[in-house]
Amino acid sequence: MRVIGTVLLSLLISLGVVRTVCAQESPLLLSSVSLSSASVTEGHALQGTVTLNMAAPADGAAVSLAADPASAALVPSVVKVPAGATSATFAVSANVPSSVTIYGNYGVTKSDSLSVVPRMSIDQVADRVIERERAVVAEMKHLHPIAETYIQNLKSDHDSIVAPSSDQYFLGRLDLSKGVDDQLFEKQTGLSLRALNLFPGIFSRKFLPVGFAQMVMLDQDFQKKNYDFKFVRQEFLGEVRCLVLDVQPKGNAGGRFLGRIWVEDREYNIVRFNGTYSPHSRYSYYLHFDSWRLNLQAGFWLPSYVFIEETNFKGVGPLLPGLHFKAQTRLWSYDPEPLKHSQEFADIQIDAVQDQTDSAKEAGPVEAQRMWERTAEDNAVDHLQKVGLLAPQGDIDKILQTVVNNLIVTNNLEIIPDVRCRVLLTSPLESFTVGHTIVVSRGLLDVLPDEASLAMTLAHELSHIALGHRIDTKFAFNDRFFFPDVNTFQRMDFARNSAEEQAADTKAMELLQNSPYKDKLANAGLFLKALQSRAPELTSLIRAHLGNRMEEGKNIRMAALLSGAPALEANRVDQIAALPLGGRVKLDPWSNRLEMMKTKPVALLSPQEKMPFEVTPFFPYLTRLNNAPVERAAAQ
Repeated sequence: MRVIGTVLLSLLISLGVVRTVCAQESPLLLSSVSLSSASVTEGHALQGTVTLNMAAPADGAAVSLAADPASAALVPSVVKVPAGATSATFAVSANVPSSVTIYGNYGVTKSDSLSVVPRMSIDQVADRVIERERAVVAEMKHLHPIAETYIQNLKSDHDSIVAPSSDQYFLGRLDLSKGVDDQLFEKQTGLSLRALNLFPGIFSRKFLPVGFAQMVMLDQDFQKKNYDFKFVRQEFLGEVRCLVLDVQPKGNAGGRFLGRIWVEDREYNIVRFNGTYSPHSRYSYYLHFDSWRLNLQAGFWLPSYVFIEETNFKGVGPLLPGLHFKAQTRLWSYDPEPLKHSQEFADIQIDAVQDQTDSAKEAGPVEAQRMWERTAEDNAVDHLQKVGLLAPQGDIDKILQTVVNNLIVTNNLEIIPDVRCRVLLTSPLESFTVGHTIVVSRGLLDVLPDEASLAMTLAHELSHIALGHRIDTKFAFNDRFFFPDVNTFQRMDFARNSAEEQAADTKAMELLQNSPYKDKLANAGLFLKALQSRAPELTSLIRAHLGNRMEEGKNIRMAALLSGAPALEANRVDQIAALPLGGRVKLDPWSNRLEMMKTKPVALLSPQEKMPFEVTPFFPYLTRLNNAPVERAAAQ
């Protein structure tokens, strides 16, 4: 039976280990007791920390410790906080499976809890992993996230410098209800490419979108009889402690996963798997990939990121040429109800509505036209958010809005209705306007190196608004949106004609010269030079799906900035003209919400680490949902 409260405190006092602190004599008190993990496997240890509310005196501070029940975990009776320090650590050894509370006392009593979970054999672990994986497969059959794959083929020059040589892009809605299917958002779908096997081998340089979609699931028929499991070690991925297992298919079965899996140690969900699929024959070949999942629902870790890379220069047979490429697959829009308005139906009180019409303030012709255009704008923006292409309003919008406001205020612009900013969730570099809403893609935000380059992008779109370039008001009729999601790029187009684009460039230069960014425009011009130099190889990355291309042949947007930019020097480590993809913005795959990534600055050691516009691996910091249930089991 657990001993808690005054009984435990009485025991500490009787042992003479509780130090009485009088508030009148000293304010020094214990602030907290914390543990490095919420669970630990039987027979293992974890670290605890005691923290005081102020620095310890010259002789230190001895904090009393106790575990309840005492048989389940062992802690030292006292841990001393050194003079001048505010905290000290101690070891907690787990002995018996149980829920345990660790108490500390220095003037006041504080505590933290953990679960001591039993050892399990590798067979038991495998059973739990397979059970959970089959549950994930069943869950995924009811979810239809957007899956985006961007591929960069690579080449090496005579100095062994690796750079992209060409690229491909796929965007579709994933459907696992009847096997792997990827419905493409394309103006020209090329459906003939999807008529091959669900586990396609690569026989040419033309990649198939369905092949990359397959990599989000380890095996849709994951069974213990088909695999051998070998325990490797325990490892933390972010805040999540994982069991690392090597997995190999039994026999010579082709198309089964071959590699390593990371399994979180509470419910045994696979959170990462890294490897390939076993080939059917010497003439078949499967890509290597690193697939990550995030805890998006209680008890479920859902596919979120996949990094794919091949550096096989020699090939593996007469029909299989060498492959050298890297790619990213991202998944988002899991939530089936992405369009969230500020007012839910439950908040609307019909009986409180009053007619406040003022006959003297009814809309005249000009106001009516503005309202009609705003209606078209709102309808289009809402639809893009509903189908999962536009992020909900958030903090990044506010950052963009700040830059736009700087341009408006310093140029004394009067714009009615107000200008708004939103973020397109896709990787290709594009920006456009939907009425008075400026839209910038996530990929473009990722690669822009500084605020001046962002101001250049926003100034161009703001100029369209200031010059009165209007939205097509056909979107004011809601029936215009009665089409399948995958037809969005075919049915919605916000591109401007060449005369409007040229006028916006001229106006944007005027806005920038009057703005706080006028002395930093050389950086924006340098970004344009980098974009221009990579454009011939990265045609898919700079292909706009809803607006205008930033580069078209020899013409590039805001070309007037090129003359004031320094020469592009690829070998200079301190010249950052553009960033890699995925370096700024973090996407929540469930809600589609965006936030700025929290990364520490890293000093570049060589020019190859600059990687402008390039694909890089994923290493997300894994965390658990706050309401995720705690499973009283772990493995050794």
